[in-house]
Amino acid sequence: MRRSSFLIGGAAASGLAALGAGSNALAQETITQPFVNGSRPLATFPQKRPLILLTSRPPQLETPFKVFDEGVFTPNDAFFVRWHLAGIPTSVDGRAFRVKVHGLVNRTLELSVDQLRRDFQPVEIPAVCQCSGNSRGFFDPRVPGGQWANGAMGNARWRGARLRDVLARAGVKAGAVQVRFNGLERPVLQTTPDFIKSLDMDVATSPDVLIAYAMNDGPLPLLNGFPVRLVVPGYFATYWVKMLDDVEVIDAVDQNFWMKTAYRIPAAGDGCIKPGQTTPTVPITKMRVRSFITSLADGDQISPGSRRVQGIAFDGGSGIARVDFSADGGATWTQAALGGDYGQYSFRQWSSPLDAQAGQSYRLACRATAHDGSVQTSATCWTPGGYLRNNIESLSVHTS
Repeated sequence: MRRSSFLIGGAAASGLAALGAGSNALAQETITQPFVNGSRPLATFPQKRPLILLTSRPPQLETPFKVFDEGVFTPNDAFFVRWHLAGIPTSVDGRAFRVKVHGLVNRTLELSVDQLRRDFQPVEIPAVCQCSGNSRGFFDPRVPGGQWANGAMGNARWRGARLRDVLARAGVKAGAVQVRFNGLERPVLQTTPDFIKSLDMDVATSPDVLIAYAMNDGPLPLLNGFPVRLVVPGYFATYWVKMLDDVEVIDAVDQNFWMKTAYRIPAAGDGCIKPGQTTPTVPITKMRVRSFITSLADGDQISPGSRRVQGIAFDGGSGIARVDFSADGGATWTQAALGGDYGQYSFRQWSSPLDAQAGQSYRLACRATAHDGSVQTSATCWTPGGYLRNNIESLSVHTS
């Protein structure tokens, strides 16, 4: 496994070395996302099938939405990619890699990937990793940032060591307030803040937060954080630090740029405000309940007859209680059948029958309800950062 991981990291280097002009040469075709300026090339990066290219440096690659109909877990080669800084390694030696644990602890640790595997109980958790800016391209008025459609998310089986077990090995001292995380991602300019994220102690020591070394029974792709990344189930991906090599226990709330200034949402109410409104902010944390239709796309022509429409749903960790389906734009709803339950943080597949009559048009919609009682509504959340979109999604199909 050590050699396999090392070879995978090395193999990725040859393709990543030319992330600038080289990535443009890899573009194969263009697709159009359903919003203004939505034209995007498909590009192939190392260890990845063709994905939707937003930027090549730093790499931002979106999963084509049809992938989510392939199964409940997103294949590693189709998993979206989001880096913040252009200085990412083009190769990582998995044998030499170490995770340093320091700060307000009794003993400093420097752990190899082999030690994380061997010395700590392995834990596997299915969980959705979703970019905070997923669906930002649909915001109206538009907001700055990566103009993602709905494919900046993925569901995987993550395996690793519990962060709390690692912290227990180091021995957290009294007075600890947060745990701060850094990875191999680096800024090109000294004036650019390093990408660092922090979690409160109660979150960092919860049993579900992992230092993950495996993804869907294989090593992490280099672009998804090889050899290890932080996994924070239920939280947006901004906390899922890739190539995690530094864990620091601190005695105060972190004031670095990526916590104090970036990735924040309105503090009042449900976090949604009107354009132009100003309000105090707090860091974005947990995801909200969402559902999508995956078996059809907007504008599809379908044959008359009976079929099953299927999709996925998820939330921030309470799990999906039910999904309702509508074939008339939300005028009437029927309860959909839920697929297998892979855990509270995972995609939950659903399906519902559709009796399509010849020559008709249908406005299909889905609405998820989580176990904590939260439910999708038709109201659209607007935030200055383009976060928290979770309104009812719909699409139109026509019978031939």
